[in-house]
Amino acid sequence: MALPRVRVVTLNAALGPLDYRVPDGMQVEPGSVVIAPLGPRQLVGVAWEADRLKAEDVGDNRLRPLAALVDVPPIRPQLRRLAEWTADYYLSPLAAVLRMILPSSSALAGPKKMIEYRATGEIPARLTPQREQALTAIKGRQGTVRELAAHAKVSDAVMRGLVHAGALERVEVEGELPFPLPDPDFAPPAMSDEQLAAAASLTAAIGHGFDPVLLDGVTGSGKTEVYFEAIAEALRQQRQVLVLLPEIALTEPFLTRFDARFGCEPVAWHSDLRSSQRRRAWRAIASGEASVVVGARSALFLPYAKLGLIVVDEAHEPSFKQEEGVQYHARDVAVMRGHFEEVPVILASATPAIETRHMVEIGRYRELLLTARHAGATLPAIRAINLTQDPPPRGRWLAPTLVAELAANLVAGEQSLLFLNRRGFAPLTLCRTCGHRFQCPNCTAWMVEHRLMHRLACHHCGHVMPPPRLCPECGDEDSLVACGPGVERIADEVAALFPDARTAIVTSDTIWSPARAAEFVRAMENQEIDIVVGTQLVTKGYHFPNLTLVGVVDADLGLQGGDLRAAERSFQQIQQVAGRAGRGDKPGRVLVQTHDPDAPVIAALVAGDGPGFYAAETAARREAAMPPFGRLAAIVISSEDKEEAEAVARRIGRAAPDIEGMAVFGPAPAPLAMLRGRHRQRLLVHAERKLDVQDVIRDWLGALDWGSKVRVAVDVDPYSFL
Repeated sequence: MALPRVRVVTLNAALGPLDYRVPDGMQVEPGSVVIAPLGPRQLVGVAWEADRLKAEDVGDNRLRPLAALVDVPPIRPQLRRLAEWTADYYLSPLAAVLRMILPSSSALAGPKKMIEYRATGEIPARLTPQREQALTAIKGRQGTVRELAAHAKVSDAVMRGLVHAGALERVEVEGELPFPLPDPDFAPPAMSDEQLAAAASLTAAIGHGFDPVLLDGVTGSGKTEVYFEAIAEALRQQRQVLVLLPEIALTEPFLTRFDARFGCEPVAWHSDLRSSQRRRAWRAIASGEASVVVGARSALFLPYAKLGLIVVDEAHEPSFKQEEGVQYHARDVAVMRGHFEEVPVILASATPAIETRHMVEIGRYRELLLTARHAGATLPAIRAINLTQDPPPRGRWLAPTLVAELAANLVAGEQSLLFLNRRGFAPLTLCRTCGHRFQCPNCTAWMVEHRLMHRLACHHCGHVMPPPRLCPECGDEDSLVACGPGVERIADEVAALFPDARTAIVTSDTIWSPARAAEFVRAMENQEIDIVVGTQLVTKGYHFPNLTLVGVVDADLGLQGGDLRAAERSFQQIQQVAGRAGRGDKPGRVLVQTHDPDAPVIAALVAGDGPGFYAAETAARREAAMPPFGRLAAIVISSEDKEEAEAVARRIGRAAPDIEGMAVFGPAPAPLAMLRGRHRQRLLVHAERKLDVQDVIRDWLGALDWGSKVRVAVDVDPYSFL
């Protein structure tokens, strides 16, 4: 029903809901996307139910009229309820959540053609360092001036200069080409009895309401093929499907598998999309034309017209937790979206999180088990290498036993993987003369040497600098030494040991897009790579039948620090990377280098006692009333002025309410005490499960005030304790 006045939530988080008059002839309903005037500006907003949001009481005669109604489908009530829940649970402005629902301003403008640019191959007469950097970075890419400039890390002016110099050419792109429709019966796979039973259970759930399911299968058990059958059933019922993946680099391998099963690729949604692609995808999703969408966590908030199924693949992955802006966990919000949409939600994992296992135990989720690898493949044997008894030679990082196994694999013509979750060449560079350590000027973090790119880089803020020839502290020349190994250093050691071996480094520095991931997969499948050296990027999603050896370079690395999930995360990572071995008809083996083979994590991995490990970890969490048996929330205060940050933190700490069942720790400097030039203080709230900690924090912080130069962020259910 058309409304004479309407409450509008704009995309400006600094504003609350505002009331507007609806002009005659404009048909506005709750969920309509509108253009609302505010002073001289015009803001995008969404019409909302007035009884659900408070706003300043303004008389009809003082209301300004809406400027326009945007020609896109209204945001459905199910998605509006999810937006309200997300804002309330994660203590974020509703406007910030709406920005994730309407992330593409160009998609709101209606069908049109767009202008993009690509390199012509011409070298401009005036080739400045910035122009050379830009042309190198955008080779093979196409996009708007702004997109290309952002990718090349140069200014828009540099790109426009290249256009004028003839080095870039205009390309007209259609904004609204239709997407192909997946065929649910294109190529059904042959499945085992266990897989068929699981698939039948999932397909039976389609169209019958909310049903959260944990699909718990060992690595290589065919979880993807099983939930593909649920996708096929949703397609037969003409419903849309969302598949969430934890890493953008996994998108391309998934697209290939999907194409083989359904005859075409799904619609992809991730940060590497060009503006024209993002616009086309958003409008197809909102209209219902996009049948299956695969994407990163941001795809969760898109306005699906007829959602029928949500799949969260690798649901245990910590990268599903957003660490900036609205700090939501995509796994948990996916379940809530399934609840509001009344559709099934499949959480697929070989190593489910304790929180998910607990929901199964208390009957909130049901569980489907896949206990055997597909096509008769066997799980790899895991063996620990005690580095105190079998140490690498001085200056090396690979134990003799692991080196011997790598040599044997090369002779056999089989592929190997070395896993170390540390990017770059070395995590620390220091001067051997005076001991000076290179630290980021913006963060309390060491600069990491990246020898392949000839730079020192901060992995927190992105600050980079060339490796200096002289120590900046004492002036000594050639006195700088790299301390500790990163994947590049391990790759150098492999090259020295096996000069004829073909080696690939797989990290977010080398596999930064789905296209790069596709190149890596092709090279592995064509046997063009003998040894892969990689970070957590290689622990999931990939299937290489000729990869038979996995070596974990430093199994102790993930156990350092005070993270309550450190042991669980290490178990998951090593179990996942071990699962890359022996996925074909050749048996696999896994060697884990450690200084403490008796540590519970290592012992459980070697013994294959996952249930025992999880039982012990769960008991420890229950004893300490830690999640999922208790509640945590972090309050992070930051400012460019250290004293101001400390003063506000102390004031917040002094105002902490004294409530039974809740304790407040801090304030104290955050472990990462400075980030991007801002000094940081933390408080940690620990509460009983039954306590509504959000209401407590909302009232607590709402009674205080701080200057505009200070930021106070609340992280409910934190995963990072930096």
